[in-house]
Parts: sequence; structure tokens; C-alpha cells
Amino acid sequence: MKKEIILFDGPNGIPLWKKAEKKGYEKVPVWRYSIEHPEIVEELNKEYIEAGAEIMLANTFTANRMAVTQSSPYTTPEVVKASLGITKKAAAGTGVKVGMAVGPLTMMMEPFGPVKESTVRDIYEEMIGAGADNGAEFYYVQTFMDLRMLKIVSEIAVRTGVPVLSSMTFQKSGRTLFGNTPEEIVREMEPVGITAIGLNCELGPDQMLPILKEYAAVTDMPLVIKANAGVPKEQGGTGIGCDPVSYADAAEKFFGYATYIGGCCGCDPDFIAEVHIRLRKTGRFLTKVHKNKWN
Repeated sequence: MKKEIILFDGPNGIPLWKKAEKKGYEKVPVWRYSIEHPEIVEELNKEYIEAGAEIMLANTFTANRMAVTQSSPYTTPEVVKASLGITKKAAAGTGVKVGMAVGPLTMMMEPFGPVKESTVRDIYEEMIGAGADNGAEFYYVQTFMDLRMLKIVSEIAVRTGVPVLSSMTFQKSGRTLFGNTPEEIVREMEPVGITAIGLNCELGPDQMLPILKEYAAVTDMPLVIKANAGVPKEQGGTGIGCDPVSYADAAEKFFGYATYIGGCCGCDPDFIAEVHIRLRKTGRFLTKVHKNKWN
């Protein structure tokens, strides 16, 4: 039986900065564009949907209180409301599900950094609560390096009652920054009640494949993967991203393991469109099944 696959979107960051540059807009944290230049956010959202994405993330990745108050006059609830509103507008009438991207803090939790656990909980209760208030249909808790923080944030998201996907970043060694293995992550996260577990960012598709297989060997939970279009120089790569065709060629190897597949840094709608083509050819793009499950 073929594994059901749900096609994710790609990143907001670099594609939005490129659109901003073309328009002559200032380069700022991308969540600011949801309030200051919503038309470019909606344009990108529509491009991902046209490329074949079934589930979309609002432009909220780092829109937590710590980041928002440092670099804008806005509040997190204002940014979340604007971002979800834009993506819901772009997705209207398409059946595409709209969720909220939830990224990590820029500072570590105690004992590795200065942030108290109570502060983490307070920040994410506000952020995730704003998502719930504005109709987030799922949460993707992504790009976390600290398993403890991932677990705390995912627990808060699970309480909203909608699907929660969680993923960590891995080093070239196949372990997280703190040395966690997929088996350790699954052991900690499975009891939380999340919908899917996996990895995103840092690595290209070829480097991610062995880690994805490691996850598949230790859990029956659905897996989520969003690879970069290449590997950064500091991770032992060239820093040169692959093109959409070569990315999709490599991502095809995910099809037997992952349920949720998309793109991360360096990707854009062209990358998602190429993965979509591969999914259609294999008959694994089972939109009807997906929508029945989430309705």
C-alpha cells in the first residue's frame, strides 16, 4: 500500500525578502510584512498553493513576544491575526488547510541560557493562543534545537485540540545540537500527543534521508520533513543550493517514509511545484484522503 503524502509549502523568509527588494521595501523581519506589506505575503501564499501545497503556514515563524517587541511597535497577537488572515484569504475556496508556524526563541533555556521555563511557557501561550483565537487549523512547531523547549511548546499547542506537527534541526552528524537521536526525540514527544514528528532546516535532502530512515525505524507516528536546498558551509557543505529539479529528485527518496513533505531554506514555490509533479506521477498525492482526515 502506498504511503499517503501531504504536500507542505516552502519557507517565507528569503522569498519574501526577494519580493520586498523588488518593490523597494526595507528588509525587516518577515513577519512585519504581514502588517506593513500584506500584498507580497498574499502573493507568495498564492504561489505556493498554485504549486500544489495542500497545507500552508502563516507568516508567523518568529513572531513571538521576544522578537516582536524588540524590532517593531506591534504585539504578537496583532502579527498572528494579520498573518493568519492573509493566508486564509489566499487559500479561500481551495480546501487548503492553514496553520501557524511556531519557531524557537533566539536564546536558550536554563541551564544552557538565560531564559526561564516559566518565561518560555508565557511567551508561547500568548503566541499559540493568538493562533487559536484566529482560526489556526494546525501548528507546525519547527526548527527547534532544544528538545526540552520543543516539548514545552508542543504541549501548549496540543491543548488547542488541532493537529500539531513538531520537528527539530539536525547536524551533519545525524544528531541534534545537544546530541539527541531520533529515538530519544520520539520517546520524549510521542506521549505529548502530537500528530507528526520529524526534522527541518540545516541540511539538504540527501543529508536528511538517513535521519528520516532512523525515525521510521523507531516509530509508526507520521513523519514530517522540510529540507534545505543545500547544506550551509558551516555544516560541511558548499553553501550552494540545489535547483528545484535536483531537489525534487532527492526528495523522491522521502516518499516511502514521510507523510508531510515540503521545503525549507533556499526553497521557493518552484521547488514545491517540482515535488508536486513527482507525487502526481507516483500516485501518492492523496488529497481526498488527507482532507477527510483533517475535517
